[in-house]
This record gives sequence, C-alpha cells and structure tokens, in this order.
Amino acid sequence: MPDIKPSLNPKTKNNLIIFNENFYKMKLFIKFDINTICSLFLKHNLDKHNINFTSLGFGEIEIDDNLDADALETLKNKLTPCGFEVVENQKSVLVQKIKDAIIELVFMEDSNNYKSSVFLAEKLNHSYGYLSNVFSEVTYSSIENFIILQKIERAKQLIIINEMSLTEIAFLLNYSSVAHLSTQFKNTTGITPSAFQRIIKKRRENLK
Repeated sequence: MPDIKPSLNPKTKNNLIIFNENFYKMKLFIKFDINTICSLFLKHNLDKHNINFTSLGFGEIEIDDNLDADALETLKNKLTPCGFEVVENQKSVLVQKIKDAIIELVFMEDSNNYKSSVFLAEKLNHSYGYLSNVFSEVTYSSIENFIILQKIERAKQLIIINEMSLTEIAFLLNYSSVAHLSTQFKNTTGITPSAFQRIIKKRRENLK
C-alpha cells in the first residue's frame, strides 16, 4: 500500500487538525467475557425503564417490582430489539437454561476439567437423558450440536486474540487432538483452524 503524505495545508474539522482526508481504518481485536457483556447490557436496558431486579444467574433475573400484564408485555417489546427474549413456556425455559449452562461451561478457563453431560445434569438438577430429550423436542437439534457450535465460536475467539496455540486450544476445549478440533472446525465453518489463523495473521499484516 503506498504511503499517504500529509497535505501541506492542513484544515480543521471539529476542532481537530486534519492533514489529509484519506485515513487508514483501524481494526481492534477485542477479548471479551460474554457473561459480563450480557449482564451489563441487560442491566443497562432495565435501568433505562426504572425496573429494579436481582440477578439470579446467567440469563435469569427476579423482578423486584410487581409488573401487571401490560407492563410485562411492554418490557418484552423493549428487550426484543436488543436481542433479549422473555421465555415463558416451561420446556423453553429449560432449553434456555441448558444453552446458558453450555455457554458458561465452554467459556470457563478450566472447561476441560468438566464432562458436559455431568456438568449439565448437576447444574440443572435433571438427568442428562431428560435434558437431551427436552432440548431435541424444542429445538429439533441436539445438545451435542449446540456444544460443538459454542466450542468452535470459543476456538475462533482464542485464535483471534492469539494467546494460545492450536494444541493448547484443543486441550482447553476438551478435544482429544488438534485433528479432532480441525475436523469439527471445518465442518462448522468450511475452513480449518490453521486456515483461519492464516486469515487473521494476514489481516494483522495488512493493518501494519
């Protein structure tokens, strides 16, 4: 990419000195905690509507005020555009709890110390067989497929922040080998994790 030389006659815009109207775009790679982001974003939206609540865990809150049917419907309509949904059907509630628990497990720093079926059964106080049947009935998919999707998202994040090797990522996400990780990564994204690494590396080089 050719160098962009500053103009000899700088202009001012919004009290800033502008030497050239051509700018490089800057990309930042952000490491994030999905639980914290969801909790803060939910709190921000409820605070805007003066709704007092107590957080009971990831994806579960207790409203401190008595909301009538109209107020509850208004709350749902306000949350939906922000990506939140109030779940009311009991099986749907359980499925959402299963999803939340899986995301919590996958994004834990020591997730490889837990077997997903045992973790879900203990956390949700149901047998894994029951949880699996309800999940399939409501979503027409399996818990195993949802776990794979979340693990691949986690792998992509770890590759982007560039702090771990593929061997370390495979170990963290409880894969038996890098080859096993690579197979599921390619089946889900269409490319191997090594190819994804090269794409991220190339983007960083272009930014430099």
